[in-house]
Amino acid sequence: CIFNANRAGHTGALDPLATGMLPICLGEATKFSQYLLDSDKRYRVIARLGERTDTSDADGNVVQTRPVSFSQADLDSALESFRGETLQVPSMFSALKHQGRPLYEYARQGIEIAREPRPITVYELQFIRWQDNELELEIHCSKGTYIRTIIDDLGEKLGCGAHVIMLRRVQVARYPYERMVTLEQLNTLLTEATEAGIPLETQLDPLLLPMDSPASDFPEVNIPPAVADFFRQGQPVQASNAPAQGLVRVSEGEARKFIGMAEIADDGRLAPRRLVVEYQD
Repeated sequence: CIFNANRAGHTGALDPLATGMLPICLGEATKFSQYLLDSDKRYRVIARLGERTDTSDADGNVVQTRPVSFSQADLDSALESFRGETLQVPSMFSALKHQGRPLYEYARQGIEIAREPRPITVYELQFIRWQDNELELEIHCSKGTYIRTIIDDLGEKLGCGAHVIMLRRVQVARYPYERMVTLEQLNTLLTEATEAGIPLETQLDPLLLPMDSPASDFPEVNIPPAVADFFRQGQPVQASNAPAQGLVRVSEGEARKFIGMAEIADDGRLAPRRLVVEYQD
């Protein structure tokens, strides 16, 4: 591992066709990766109109070809139907499990499994361009939303069929597009540090985001060091500035050092849920 972390994990797989943002949690930050799995996502997608495939993307086989004959008004109306809270039937070509096996394994065997519609929210669906038989959109959606399924359903609403030919995840939670780094860039930094004889951390540390950033949507509660000592031992503690309920990020002292996540107990105390463990070198 370039970062010499004792453990690492990613926060949600991308489709084989997809590119873009994949947050990586290192060390103690892996304890808080679940909050990114549950977060909103933003995608840029290009669809090919007039062709429907069995996987709803360009990796599949074309199963139906139809002419593209809708108007801009038809498109606007169809797009509007996807905005807000809706129900979505997941694709058979997805990693959702049925009896311990991912659905795509059944799909590759030609087996269709009944899937229950699941609630999703499309917070924003922005029209970018429609040129020839290509349609480009930007979609801000809740977790568990399948962009391929939106495009397939959109193609059916328009009467021509459609499938994804480009999909890029441009945002996860509050992480900006500009903070993305490629593996090639990391290897370049490693080479430069080695050749210059400088500590690798000086090149890599500026790329790291705060450990509590996966939970940045939760309110922060600050407690003094004396109280933090009890919290670190797993004991519920009092905090005068805590909200009435829910999960909170807990920080210590004037430096506001992140020490873990807590849930507000019935008596108003902070009950530890995830703690940051500091390892000694």
